[in-house]
Amino acid sequence: MLKIYNTLVREKQKFTPIVAGKVSMYVCGMTVYDYCHLGHARVMVVFDMVSRWLRASGYDVTYVRNVTDIDDKIIKRANENNETIAQLTQRFIDAMDEDSAKLGVLRPDIEPKATEFVGGMLTMIAALIEKGFAYPAANGDVFYSVSSFQGYGKLSGKSLEDLRAGERVEVDSFKRDPMDFVLWKAAKPGEPSWDSPWGKGRPGWHIECSAMSAHHLGQQFDIHGGGQDLQFPHHENEIAQSEAAHSHDGKPCQMVNYWMHNGFVRVDDEKMSKSLGNFFTIRTVLEKYDAEVVRFFILRAHYRSPLNYSDQHLDDAKIALTRLYTALRGLDVIDAKVDWQHPYAVRFKQAMDDDFNTPEAMAVLFDLANEVNKTKSADVVSLLKNLAGVLGLLSRDSDDFLQGKSNAINANADGAKLTDNATTLNVDDLITKRLEAKKAKNFAEADRIRKELAEAGIILEDTPQGTTWRSA
Repeated sequence: MLKIYNTLVREKQKFTPIVAGKVSMYVCGMTVYDYCHLGHARVMVVFDMVSRWLRASGYDVTYVRNVTDIDDKIIKRANENNETIAQLTQRFIDAMDEDSAKLGVLRPDIEPKATEFVGGMLTMIAALIEKGFAYPAANGDVFYSVSSFQGYGKLSGKSLEDLRAGERVEVDSFKRDPMDFVLWKAAKPGEPSWDSPWGKGRPGWHIECSAMSAHHLGQQFDIHGGGQDLQFPHHENEIAQSEAAHSHDGKPCQMVNYWMHNGFVRVDDEKMSKSLGNFFTIRTVLEKYDAEVVRFFILRAHYRSPLNYSDQHLDDAKIALTRLYTALRGLDVIDAKVDWQHPYAVRFKQAMDDDFNTPEAMAVLFDLANEVNKTKSADVVSLLKNLAGVLGLLSRDSDDFLQGKSNAINANADGAKLTDNATTLNVDDLITKRLEAKKAKNFAEADRIRKELAEAGIILEDTPQGTTWRSA
């Protein structure tokens, strides 16, 4: 029986999906104006682990993770780089996909971009105005009225009175209340904009997730995930928007049944921050450490606990993962399904069903490795390999890992190795066609070519010197 810690009620609850046998899950993704950092890596790996376990448990999972491809930071960075917003965001979407593939993260089932759903956002904003939860301001913005939503603060546990007390009052603000937040921003000169009933503008950040989750998963869905930093105000505002917009006869429609938040990433026991000089991108970390070591390090901690990054902890993770690979070295692995009645498998399942307790699940892997070292039993070898595969680990040949031949993890769901299809695909021709498509701003075709190559086990890496490729 799977139990999930639900942030909304602050306790573990038995997981009961809305539709038996199916799970709908939405996770807030990245704002693509720079390379992904360690905090992003944790979100990617944690919810990849969650979706893998749900699937291993027999659920039919629909996993949606959005991409924010329009906001103030994106506009500012594109202007600084003298490039279009589309060029900037596509470049960093490609980089994000490369980083996540190296970490063994499976692609979500659906990856919507905010700019593709402006119409749905406009519809939701109009509904909020009609129902009295939002108002157009004199400057062309549209604001959400937090005082109109009775349940505001229920996710974060914050009261409006306390929030208002700590809120700085803006001079000449067009808000009715300091806590009101923007749903639609009036266009500024030189910024991208869309037509709306309230004039040209663009959506606020919070409304995009409400519109995209509703479009793909419905007005109510099972699981909403993201980093702990999004709990307030982003997720709080999502609840206010969605439940008000979908209310019937004045009664809010519950948006999400289970809210999940992974803990912060710290660096040497300090908050990761550019100002402190301890800010690391995934790419920087992977220059020094094998990608599977980084994935192992992330999963070795419980997803809700703080994750403390340091060279010592990564070195320890490498030593520990080496122990597992060493146990399998030179041994044949039977291609067999997991026997969930096996005592070790029972322990593994109990750990994962207890709010995805990966530290305890990994302890089972090390007990299995000890058993392999003692007995060399084919059944135990297979069980170790396959249980680790559920976590996206031990998918490589032991010698490859131990000799440091590859810094990428195979991201196949079943742990099977990808075939190197470089001999059957003319990779260089496809890379040339992809570059031509990008120059013509045909990003859909460029994405299709990248996906075709990725499915064939070929990873593209865009660098200032050009595009290179390697086998996954």
